[in-house]
Amino acid sequence: MFRKRAGAAAGALLLATSLALTACSGSGSDDESGGDAKTLTLWHYEGPTSAMGVAWNKAIEIFKQKHPGVEVKFEQKGFEQIQQNAQMILNSDSAPDIMEYNKGNATAGLLSKQGLLTDLSDEAAKHGWDKKLSSSLQTTAKYDDQGIMGSGKWFGVPNYGEYVTVYYNQDLFKKYNLQVPATLDEFTKVMDAFVAKGVTPLSVGGAEYPAQQIFYELALSQADRAFVDDYQLYKNKVDFHGPQLTYGATTFADWVKKGYIAKNSAGIKAEDMGVAWEQGKFPILISGSWWYGRFVSEVKNFAWGTFLFPGNKLHPGSSGNLWVVPEKSKAKALAYDFIDITMQPEVQNLLGNSGGLPVAADPAAITDPKNKAQIEEFNKISGADGLAFYPDWPAPGYYDVLVGGVQGLINGSKTPSAFLDEIAKPYQENLADLGK
Repeated sequence: MFRKRAGAAAGALLLATSLALTACSGSGSDDESGGDAKTLTLWHYEGPTSAMGVAWNKAIEIFKQKHPGVEVKFEQKGFEQIQQNAQMILNSDSAPDIMEYNKGNATAGLLSKQGLLTDLSDEAAKHGWDKKLSSSLQTTAKYDDQGIMGSGKWFGVPNYGEYVTVYYNQDLFKKYNLQVPATLDEFTKVMDAFVAKGVTPLSVGGAEYPAQQIFYELALSQADRAFVDDYQLYKNKVDFHGPQLTYGATTFADWVKKGYIAKNSAGIKAEDMGVAWEQGKFPILISGSWWYGRFVSEVKNFAWGTFLFPGNKLHPGSSGNLWVVPEKSKAKALAYDFIDITMQPEVQNLLGNSGGLPVAADPAAITDPKNKAQIEEFNKISGADGLAFYPDWPAPGYYDVLVGGVQGLINGSKTPSAFLDEIAKPYQENLADLGK
């Protein structure tokens, strides 16, 4: 996925235009089940060359063949456009019939709690989605009455996986006689070697999600499953000045001081971060598997590979984003059918062969060695209970809090201690709202 932040005015204009267009066109019949609907309005934010974009386009093609009398109105949205405006969109009569949405307590969980998403529990059993998804991948599909993930009703269906890994330029590693690091200490020595040659090691997008994932990787290097369950699932109180988060914040700030992270990266967006790495301007990029298919397609001037964040047993990652059906959808039956198509072998195998992480593919059908290796790596992490979700999930609005906080660590306007205080406040306020 490529998460783009539009300016406030541009975002408002895009939203207003989208709502007006959808309101004029309608979404189908007034039949609540959508059985007689003649239009399916579908929103997602995957780039057309990404593995998910390729697979979902195939799913749309299959859907059209299966429903020749139905028009599919597909609209590509920006991640942040939906992230920031979802409540307003889904609480209007202009909601789409099906949409891709971010998973977690602060996003899908919040919308489910507000009654804006359709309960998919019966459909999950009817179509066998509950059999195709492992228990760890079902964590983000289910939410209880308080919007906390992991139990309760199905409010979304993930059909791919994702995790954060380290992309590296093999040609630059070879040029400076550097080896893939196996430990965090070895990783810092690799980055020291690049800095000594005048090369900034990490391509970082501080204006969006990538920088906070580096902070979380560092915190996870000191963490165990109990910490993740406490932080993400509220099983016990979290000490924001405890060893895990303190290490993450202080080490991140230290990486900036050492020149591993450029100070101007506080204003860099994820897209620009990825393009800079594709152009060979930085040897290393720490980000999600959603970039993988795009890099396979677009990186032509150097050899590259990946390795897991050195030394970590826990990694940011989870199921992929969710297909959700807004409660106000006018074509629910069609939406359920589209979800089921994305879970079928033809689409799942294409997803895997395009560089994605399918949840229900035939392993023998994945032909590309790199793609097969990535899928095996994800399955290994998932099988070892190594998916630690993402740092912005625990509280509504937490994504923006973390973006601003980590930007402060990059530009030096916040100390690690002040940063931890800043991110602790909304987290603890959310716990109070939940009565925990």
